[in-house]
Amino acid sequence: MIEWMIETATKRYPLLLGDGAARELPSLLRSLACPPGTKLFIITDDTVAPLYLDEVRATLAAAEYDVYAYIIPSGEAAKSFDNYYACQTAAIKCGLDRRSVIVALGGGVVGDLAGFVAATYMRGIRYIQMPTTLLAHDSAVGGKVAINHPLGKNMIGAFHQPEAVVYDTSFLRTLPERELRSGFAEVIKHALIRDRRFYDWLRAEIKTLADLRGEKLAYCIEKGIDIKASVVREDEKETGVRAHLNFGHTLGHALESELGYGALTHGEAVAVGMLFAVFVSERFYGRSFAEHRLADWFAGYGFPVSLPAAVQTRRLLEKMKGDKKAYAGTVRMVLLCEIGDVEVVELEDDNLLTWLDEFSRQGGKG
Repeated sequence: MIEWMIETATKRYPLLLGDGAARELPSLLRSLACPPGTKLFIITDDTVAPLYLDEVRATLAAAEYDVYAYIIPSGEAAKSFDNYYACQTAAIKCGLDRRSVIVALGGGVVGDLAGFVAATYMRGIRYIQMPTTLLAHDSAVGGKVAINHPLGKNMIGAFHQPEAVVYDTSFLRTLPERELRSGFAEVIKHALIRDRRFYDWLRAEIKTLADLRGEKLAYCIEKGIDIKASVVREDEKETGVRAHLNFGHTLGHALESELGYGALTHGEAVAVGMLFAVFVSERFYGRSFAEHRLADWFAGYGFPVSLPAAVQTRRLLEKMKGDKKAYAGTVRMVLLCEIGDVEVVELEDDNLLTWLDEFSRQGGKG
């Protein structure tokens, strides 16, 4: 079991990582001044609930907590206003008060939605992240919570730090391959933006998704969280370097919105977005990353490496202009200077459209 503290400008909270970490939840709650009898409201989805809800509920009930649960549909489309409103309604009916705690049991969708419910219920109550996916190693840390809008991903949300993150790696054993792949995209992202040595380790040690097991998987999670935590420690509210975490997300989010949430997993969309960001970086900086054969590397894991044929590049550009990093309608993308080093750059529409068209024609390869 690994335990360390996540630090931001406004909060310091524990993260537990390891097989069986969920069993530590009652003692963790007591350390957070949540005595037995406190109302706990678990938000999970209909994929995770049959696997782990009863186990977590029983652990908490045995410690004499008053436990309620609400189950949302699984998938990115569930991060909607309708489900947000339904969770709020259920919380009110269960009589949650300002001392109550919401427990987000699930992947990134559950964590984002439950965190936003917590951020806004009675103007903000406490919550705990309990990730059940690899993807959530990124979203569970840092306090960004949100729901989607048809016109843009994560456009309605808040910064609301959790009280703790409890990452029970035994929950990952039931993770489908596509979800494992989705989460691995964020692991790759963390290496590309901040840690050349970790990037080299990934290239050497994770040849296929089958290698994401045991100690290697735990190391990926630990390194990803460590990189994410270091960035959040420097910049909690995304006024500077935290924007670097959006590498690949400008196009990735545009693809998710344009295709309909769930058509691609978040990681699949971000993988294409990262390749496009590298493609743009080569043209913007006048250099080449060809020696890294990134598209071939991504394809080896089963990621898509090009734009879907039916997507119109001009519509993607309009979606990108609505990205949260955009300023006055100008797209700001995270570009790769070197492996492990990125920066945010403003880009003109005409150049972006030209590069999107070229990227589409070349199937994602420069």
